[in-house]
Amino acid sequence: MDEIRGGNTGDGTSGDGIRGTAAGTAPVPLSVLDLVTVGQGRTATQALRTGVEIAKLAESRGFHRYWVAEHHSMPGVASSSPAVILAHIAAHTDRIRLGSGGVMLPNHAPLVIAEQFGTLEAMAPGRVDLGLGRAPGTDGATAAALRRSDRLNEGADDFPQQLSELIRFLDDDFPDGHPYARIHAVPGPVQATADGGVQSAHRPPVWLLGSSGFSARLAGTLGLPFAFAHHFSAQNTIPALDLYRSSFRPSAVLDAPYALIGVSALAADDEREARRQVLTGALSMVRLRTGRPGLIPSPEEAAAYDFSPMEREFVDGWLANVVHGTPDEVRTGLDDLAKRTGADELMITANAHGGEARLRSYELIADAYGLPRGA
Repeated sequence: MDEIRGGNTGDGTSGDGIRGTAAGTAPVPLSVLDLVTVGQGRTATQALRTGVEIAKLAESRGFHRYWVAEHHSMPGVASSSPAVILAHIAAHTDRIRLGSGGVMLPNHAPLVIAEQFGTLEAMAPGRVDLGLGRAPGTDGATAAALRRSDRLNEGADDFPQQLSELIRFLDDDFPDGHPYARIHAVPGPVQATADGGVQSAHRPPVWLLGSSGFSARLAGTLGLPFAFAHHFSAQNTIPALDLYRSSFRPSAVLDAPYALIGVSALAADDEREARRQVLTGALSMVRLRTGRPGLIPSPEEAAAYDFSPMEREFVDGWLANVVHGTPDEVRTGLDDLAKRTGADELMITANAHGGEARLRSYELIADAYGLPRGA
């Protein structure tokens, strides 16, 4: 197997495009994870339009990045094609970083991902992130359909090798004699070596994503930035971040660890409305975990739903890790989370039935931290 390397950001600047700057009174940079959720009575078209509005709001208020995550076979999540969505978002924004949180590498050929994100980099030079996960982002049967194989464990076990291959395609530096030495991801560095060629010095920085220790250790060993899914694996957050930091080796990408965590958070004008909105996401998760995925239920349906004792226990545990309430309550919760985890960045996902509630939440959080307007 090829040696796994961290790659570089293109211009030799350590951490270029990775480290953000906190705005306003926020303890760390704030970013957005958009699941492009589809509520009952809404269409995917409406959800994608909301995604554009969220990205534009995030850019205007000084959020550092906007990411989307690959999911499949989930009626309530319209983000099966991150590269397509990001191309659309790129056409409606100018400065905010755009990326995947993440693309599920075992579902795709590394060359395809390198070409897709090379294309995105050409569309939005210097502001594209490539976050990679090793889970399928769906159930086993759907993963088998995506990969045209039922050997699902093989994909996860081969993740380090797939990662190495992808980075070599991004850097266009397979060694002589390698079977892929004459294969080039285009757009990419090979264009700078062609007669008369000129190519951007940048290429998307690679992030590793995880909800346990595997990717934390790998990201640390390679000196890559790391994103942890606190929003659905809160009990593993601190152990994974500790493992990442203790495993970290400086690289051409980073001279010190850099970790963000995904946080489920929703602010509303009053506490009761916030609770009403986040309950829709909790009910959606109950249905997903019991094999009944569907559209995000309305607040009215969630409020009227008769939770069983086991479901109520799950919901209580789920909501305990969702920062919600008034803007001041959410700010206090996010401040505490940043302090407890030592995260370098908080990436906020707001799950609710309608786009209006999600847009309002990001606006209120920005106001609570005094983020600039028209950044």
